Amino acid sequence: MGCFAAFFALAMPRFVMVLLWLFGDYLSRAYDNFFLPLLGFFFLPTTTLAFAVAQNETGGLHRWGLALVIVAVLLDLGIWGSGRGAFKRK
Repeated sequence: MGCFAAFFALAMPRFVMVLLWLFGDYLSRAYDNFFLPLLGFFFLPTTTLAFAVAQNETGGLHRWGLALVIVAVLLDLGIWGSGRGAFKRK
């Protein structure tokens, strides 16, 4: 069950990014070029989505937008850190 949760946590933000890329312009309104979302897809997908929400919905990195991006960074780093911790325990 833990492996399914880990796979879900890693796959869902990437799946959402692909859907947004295929069916809308949400990411392109938040980013000027394609390079940063591509990097975000591989390294920090939750942060990439949070930044897009902050840009499109809250008008940038002000108050709630900044808080959203900080929480997303912590989530992304937590996902990476928990996988590293599980690897060390074995």
